[in-house]
Amino acid sequence: MLCVVAAASLWGILGVFSRSLGEAGLSPVQTTELRCLVAAAILLVLLAVFDRKLLKIEARDIWMFIGTGLLSISMFSILYFTAASLVTLSMAAVLLYTAPCFVMVMSVILFKESFTGKKAAALFLAFVGCILTAGIIGGSGPLNVLGIAAGIGSGFGYALYSIFGKYALRKYHPFTVTLYTFMVSCLCLLPISDVPGIASAVSSSGGVVLDALALGTVSTLVPYFLYTYGLNRMDAGKAAVIAFVEPMVATLAGFFIFGETLTAAAVAGIVLILASVVLLNMGGREPRVSKK
Repeated sequence: MLCVVAAASLWGILGVFSRSLGEAGLSPVQTTELRCLVAAAILLVLLAVFDRKLLKIEARDIWMFIGTGLLSISMFSILYFTAASLVTLSMAAVLLYTAPCFVMVMSVILFKESFTGKKAAALFLAFVGCILTAGIIGGSGPLNVLGIAAGIGSGFGYALYSIFGKYALRKYHPFTVTLYTFMVSCLCLLPISDVPGIASAVSSSGGVVLDALALGTVSTLVPYFLYTYGLNRMDAGKAAVIAFVEPMVATLAGFFIFGETLTAAAVAGIVLILASVVLLNMGGREPRVSKK
């Protein structure tokens, strides 16, 4: 549970780095490419040096990493960075967190997970908290329709990571899952990333290099490993709801870094999000997922 909370907190500052890269002239696709390239390169070197057996996968299992890499990471990152450039960080984060709705439905169908009253109550508290945090209720000003659509799309993409990741973790170590997720995403986005444009931006500003490294490590590699590790020890629906702390962190980051308004409704939303995490974790521990 602590691993998932820590991962969500680091994801909460994702928009800080993506906005900076966007201001440097990089598109959401290019930002996603840099994110995946940095994460994959660092992890590849670490595994090659310390544990090469974790680099091995079977060719027949590549579909799992197409799911986590292309269908999840690529899609949700591009849409999330788009949303973060059009609306507040808290709004982008709350729309991303439509994901548990998708995860719980798919988990019931695919993994035969139970949908308990406690899960339903926690999901309700967290979702209402996210609505308040984003300013959808109690906020002011017109809503950005394109930003909202991109945010909901990012939520669906994020949900797919929990689903495909659950399959992959039945057979592979979390490091292996994380590595091939970002390798597949990086390779798939390469043809449409305008590599010369990325190289030009990187060479022209040291700040771009620092932001790209921070994006790829602090808000990508580390939290994805933590989340994957936690996901291996609880059911997918529970992990997705615990990660609702991300919009709380995104709201605070927007307030302190970008001067975004922190209203009374947002504070109430943060309290509800924390209450949902506490409620969801009352009771015994969940059994570990067996590995074949």
